[in-house]
Amino acid sequence: MGDVAMTVPVIRAFVRQHPDVKITFISRPFFKPFFDGIPNLEFFAFDAKERHIGFLGLIRLFNDLRKFDIDAFADLHNVLRSKVVRTLFALSGKKVASVDKGRAEKKALTRAVNKVFKPVTSMFERHVKVFQELGFQIDLSSRNLGTIFPSKQKMDKEIIDLIGEKNQNWIGIAPFAQYDSKVYPQDLMQKVIDLLDENPNNKILLFGGGNKEIQILNQFAEGKRNVIVIAGKITFKQELQLISNLDVMLSMDSGNAHIAAMLGVKVITLWGATHPYAGFLPFNQLIENALVSDRNRFPKLPTSVYGNKKVEGYEDVMRTILPQMIVEKINSNLG
Repeated sequence: MGDVAMTVPVIRAFVRQHPDVKITFISRPFFKPFFDGIPNLEFFAFDAKERHIGFLGLIRLFNDLRKFDIDAFADLHNVLRSKVVRTLFALSGKKVASVDKGRAEKKALTRAVNKVFKPVTSMFERHVKVFQELGFQIDLSSRNLGTIFPSKQKMDKEIIDLIGEKNQNWIGIAPFAQYDSKVYPQDLMQKVIDLLDENPNNKILLFGGGNKEIQILNQFAEGKRNVIVIAGKITFKQELQLISNLDVMLSMDSGNAHIAAMLGVKVITLWGATHPYAGFLPFNQLIENALVSDRNRFPKLPTSVYGNKKVEGYEDVMRTILPQMIVEKINSNLG
């Protein structure tokens, strides 16, 4: 989800700066709401379960896409499936380009010995370079942000019925991630929520998905009038409407951070085994709003690009990010 969300600001900038070019964006149907309202863009749903499954399915995908009279193919994912389709377009005489994920740089950043601790090229810059290879310049600088970010979305009645009209600070919290090494400890997150709830001007909205996560969110919200569990109560499209109206989002290094960022919302991110230097700082967010675990105590950090690698003795690195630090950072962004 985060990978797709990170393409959205670049795509928005592209269509604004090249209004005579049509984009056909190929992804799973679940992500279609990310692209709703973007002019000159048609979303093509990739059917991973039936029509486009396997190698023959990718050939069908290529033939399906040929009907759009495509002139060039930008591979923003660079995985086996997209490589196959990219190659088929190249063999048919079309211009193609693919994202360089910078694996060597990221390996140098995350290795334990001879670590090169410096920022690598962001994924947004890498996506821009793909379009440059195809002959299109994209400017993501601050003077163009007004055309990149959408307006705050109108919220459906179901959202207002759930949380009420907006007369407080709306603080979103997405406390989960794909890997445990990126998840802030549950007891400390409870303290963050308790501290935020002490201010009657705050309304805390909890995001997640699945029965296990919803159970934890309900524990966070128990007995609190201004803490509301959003997970499982509205549609994904409605969640996007709600997120676009937040004052600030607190998230792990996860897809929710990139969703909020693509909608122009301020994002506070928490980093455990991973680090924003790996190129995944959410779009247009301040590095000061990325709270990282203490490298003085844990000098091997970051130990992983995606958080899928475990290092003995580094299980509790996120406990060095204190709840008070998080609340102060949220308050400073609200102020």
